[in-house]
Amino acid sequence: MELDGDAVPANLAAAWGLRERPGRGPKPGLTLDGIVQAGIRVAAADGIGAVSMSRVAAEAGASTMALYRYVRAKDELLELMVDTAIGDPPRLDPAQGWRAGLTAWAWACRAVYVSQPWMMRVPISGPPATPHQLAWLDAGLSVMAGTGIPEEEKLSTILLLSGYVRSEATVAVDMLAAVQAVDSSLDEAITAYGRLLKLLVDPARFPSLGRVIAAGVFDPDTDQYDEFVFGLDRILDGIGLLVEQRAGG
Repeated sequence: MELDGDAVPANLAAAWGLRERPGRGPKPGLTLDGIVQAGIRVAAADGIGAVSMSRVAAEAGASTMALYRYVRAKDELLELMVDTAIGDPPRLDPAQGWRAGLTAWAWACRAVYVSQPWMMRVPISGPPATPHQLAWLDAGLSVMAGTGIPEEEKLSTILLLSGYVRSEATVAVDMLAAVQAVDSSLDEAITAYGRLLKLLVDPARFPSLGRVIAAGVFDPDTDQYDEFVFGLDRILDGIGLLVEQRAGG
């Protein structure tokens, strides 16, 4: 299907390759992909706050005005950076079942976020609409083809799962950054938190929390739950009930 460039919003035209390329430019070697890759390098090195048109232009070896021949604004550049950085979704086999497929999808999505945490600092400006975003959405939907869930509920399932992955990855990255800032490890930070709670928590005032502490949840020798796995499994359990209900109906 051929896309109608006039029907696609201007901020998405570059992502879909619908914007006319500059005929002449002050730097012959400058390309849209080169600009986007320069932006990604800046964000990876110094965070999303360091990304500006002038900084990216310097990274790309061009003038700031030259960038505006390819991208109209910083927000558009950020959209292109995110779409490029997330890349292609994993290859999923619907024959393995919806749960295995969604599990693989969620882990792959989390890996992208954790490896490039700057992406989670880019505000969400709307529903997925860039090429790679839609490829990930389509991949997630594909593994639910045989579930009997209505199409709108399949879409809601993927949006729920993607929201959980993004939220959990944000917390994980922030926690890791916090403990690294004080030259510690995550296990050491959890243990220290447990010691602090023992000092602060009066079981008479916080009885439920007191029982958690008394159970040794924060003790050094206690196996810690993998919070991502726990949350993911609970979401998938709920989806499983939905699949059963729709099959029964």
